[in-house]
Amino acid sequence: MSPAHDTHEVFNQPPPFGDVNLVAANRPLLDGLKVSGVDAEAEGLMAFGEAWGSAERLDIGRLANENPPKLRTHDPRGYRIDAVEFHPAYHLLMRASMEDGLHASTWDEPKSGHAHVARATRIYTAAGVESGHVCPITMTHASVAALTASPARLAEWLPRIRSREYDSRFIPFWEKTAVTLGMGMTEKQGGTDVRANTTKAAPRAGDEYALTGHKWFMSAPMCDAFLVLAQAPGGLTCFLVPRFRPDGSLNTLRLQRLKDKLGNRSNASSEVEFQDAFGWRIGEEGRGVRTIIEMVQLTRLDCAVASAGLVRMGLVLALHHARHRSVFQKKLIDQPPMRTVLADLALESEAMTALALRAAHSFDLAHADDHEAACARLVTPAAKFGICKAAPRLLYEAMECLGGNGYVEESALPRLYREAPVNAIWEGSGNVIALDILRAENREPEVAASVLERLMADVADLPGALEAARDIVLALQSSDAEAKARFVAERLFVLAATAALARCAPAQITQAYALTRLAAPSRMIGANDLGDAVNPLLERAFAAI
Repeated sequence: MSPAHDTHEVFNQPPPFGDVNLVAANRPLLDGLKVSGVDAEAEGLMAFGEAWGSAERLDIGRLANENPPKLRTHDPRGYRIDAVEFHPAYHLLMRASMEDGLHASTWDEPKSGHAHVARATRIYTAAGVESGHVCPITMTHASVAALTASPARLAEWLPRIRSREYDSRFIPFWEKTAVTLGMGMTEKQGGTDVRANTTKAAPRAGDEYALTGHKWFMSAPMCDAFLVLAQAPGGLTCFLVPRFRPDGSLNTLRLQRLKDKLGNRSNASSEVEFQDAFGWRIGEEGRGVRTIIEMVQLTRLDCAVASAGLVRMGLVLALHHARHRSVFQKKLIDQPPMRTVLADLALESEAMTALALRAAHSFDLAHADDHEAACARLVTPAAKFGICKAAPRLLYEAMECLGGNGYVEESALPRLYREAPVNAIWEGSGNVIALDILRAENREPEVAASVLERLMADVADLPGALEAARDIVLALQSSDAEAKARFVAERLFVLAATAALARCAPAQITQAYALTRLAAPSRMIGANDLGDAVNPLLERAFAAI
């Protein structure tokens, strides 16, 4: 009898990815923090990177997405409850993020001089591990900007928003130790055009109203309250609609169904009908858009930061695979075509990381520096436009680095790839963002000119910089400027990314980015000539494994 042979010996496969400090291993991130004046160790970011890079935390992210939320419209007795049940993994992620203040840290007192940069680093890192739960975290954080229009509501809600606890109980907010807030803006017939909203708000007493209508998208429907736009007698107005009425009864937010989304699977997004739902007016009647505008800026910043984090994680997984996988008697990382692809991905990731932190830094300085305030207004939407639109393309390239292993669901890359489009769509899709940039530049031309001048001060000697600035100015002055809105947004994004790199990256890396992205249209990943920047890009990209 012949001896048994094992026909399934496994070899030439990378070890499991995990137990990696996602901050300490990220040299571009550390350099961006340093130039922003942030000590990563003192700020607790090193400990954060270790916790979120643990094998356990990575697996919790997997579980949250493999077990999506479920809608329960009624309880076993037939009473309407309109509740959503989440897997325990989702709650673990929410608890971890709220303990570290991702939902509220920039609103702490006393104010930190770098609160936005430190928080952006956490959002960037956490999003690469599990991005769905970041949605209610982002909305809760941004909601405070809108609540400032109603000092009484702000005083009532802010202490619970600032809490570092996570309280998932479905009870009135005043009985809870901590709260989360969501948003309900768009409707079936309007989408981006919120002024076409048909939901009606009838005055009752003081700032109390009754809302009747619907929302086509209301994300994270188990939040404790929602900022909602509706038509009051004085026009489109912002309201705070709680899950429970002041008398303790359940508010009439009727959840119709949960959206079956491409990605963002751990997070629930719903359609909702309001049936005389109770709400408080936030700000003045007819000034709903003005009330939410600062909130929108904050959510757009998070979109850019989170997408940069998704791309970063895709790059890391591709590098991890290439360092351990051999083909034709050589490690993948040593194969010239693969080195070029990985270096090109690393270059894109460096630029995104630098720009995301630079935009966050402008928020930290905006209150004391008019130029930085202008930068926050103009560069943030450009960063959102460029980073978020590039993310799906770059994550596909990272997936291809793993071949078939990257395409199957056991890999994290399909989840990252499915997640990537949402940030380009949420809070203004590409055309909306591009037109917003155009309007901002036309409304405040002197402000736009000052931002462009400051960017040029960082990049004037780099190839393509003068041409890019000229392209932007000529497009703005052209008779068909709206048709060129995306061109303006794209050129502004690349110019801002180059300027951000110039502040924190080695000169050869900044030069390579300018040559291949600013001076000429970027070719597909791996087809750009990066010259002597290849080795430093790969050395800086991921130091841990």
